[in-house]
Amino acid sequence: MGNDSIIAFKTREQLRKYLGIFSPQFSNSRWKMEFLGQMLFGIQASRDTLMSEIARSLQEDILAKKTQERLERHLATEGMDSKVHGSILCDAAPGIHDDTLIIVDPTDVQKEYAEKMPYLAKVWDGSKGRVGDNLGYTLCMAIACENGCRKIVPLMLRLWSSVHPEFVSENDEVEQVIGQIASTTNGRGIFVYDRGGDGDNLFKFYIEHGYDFIVRLVGDRNLLNWGGRSRDSQVLARSLAEDCTMRYEDSVMFKSHNKIHNVRVKYGSMPVRLPIRPDTDLHLVVVKWPGGEKPMMLLTTLNAVRTRKALWEVVQGYITRWRVEDTIRFIKQSYRLEHMRLLDFQRLKNMAALVVAVAYFAAAWLGKKVKLDALARHVAKVSRKMFEVPEFFYYAIADGLRWLFVRHGKWRGWKCPREECGDLQMEFELLTG
Repeated sequence: MGNDSIIAFKTREQLRKYLGIFSPQFSNSRWKMEFLGQMLFGIQASRDTLMSEIARSLQEDILAKKTQERLERHLATEGMDSKVHGSILCDAAPGIHDDTLIIVDPTDVQKEYAEKMPYLAKVWDGSKGRVGDNLGYTLCMAIACENGCRKIVPLMLRLWSSVHPEFVSENDEVEQVIGQIASTTNGRGIFVYDRGGDGDNLFKFYIEHGYDFIVRLVGDRNLLNWGGRSRDSQVLARSLAEDCTMRYEDSVMFKSHNKIHNVRVKYGSMPVRLPIRPDTDLHLVVVKWPGGEKPMMLLTTLNAVRTRKALWEVVQGYITRWRVEDTIRFIKQSYRLEHMRLLDFQRLKNMAALVVAVAYFAAAWLGKKVKLDALARHVAKVSRKMFEVPEFFYYAIADGLRWLFVRHGKWRGWKCPREECGDLQMEFELLTG
């Protein structure tokens, strides 16, 4: 039997072990666990969120229509999204430390031609820089990663609609994401947010709960500069940034249009406070790019930014925020998130949670241990990439998993049949031992 068959067998075995993290939340229903296994396998095998494609990928000995109806019936389970997210967070929490970055970023799924999907609402139009006429749903992606590292750990993908009767505000939805993560990690981690997080409500939420954060400011916010000017004077953030002394200079490397760029940036910091919370010490970190007219302004609770190393970690921490955009693009392209065609809002929320569960298996679970890391490299190699696998290799992992799941065996249930395990075990030990 070829190596691909052995790797496919072991990958299915790991998927079954991975299902164990959901067992405490679904312990009272064997059928829900079977459903989770079929959905996680089916989404990866079809690389799609269309229920018809997922049903076909399972290759059951019944009509695919009947398989689809069964899956859709279970997908309507109330509260499944919260349980799936909670299980992933509990598994990921031991790897989240005080200095781990937890990057939060809203995105959207646009359904331009949908008419019967529930609670379609206007979503952000990037080309116009505002909410446009595009209809769809808003999502909030959260990942964990170490400072300056490209390895990602998908944590949550929460879906909501601004016209749903239970919707309060986007801040409320984001706070629920942050709160669920922080409660599971016991407050460990540093939350990183782009300019969309520059709001009084979110800052109050962070400070009242004692969460560390790095948030990029728009520039039109008033701050109290308690280091130089009068303590009671409010000054625009952009004015303070212009007066900030750029004490340090370092190189930043990034990739754009398939080229590696290396630029020198200058940066510095000053102590500030928020007028809404004048009792909390914060720091404004200012970064000036070569040729850039406007400096980048980062507000942070990390008060130990008086040394070059500590200050650079804040700058690099925000630059690492771009990993979440890579992750969103990976999930949308690899699992066709915008293909969702479901006529029930709970099904939509559950599907978003299941997609992030698939991404967690591909991006985090397969790299947890040395042997699993070796398995992940084998899976990436199976993807048959024409060129060298890039550093952000999760696309190759997704391609490899699909190849293995479609071409070498099929899903036989949560509990592995004995006849499937017999002849392959010794061969696999020789391959990865």
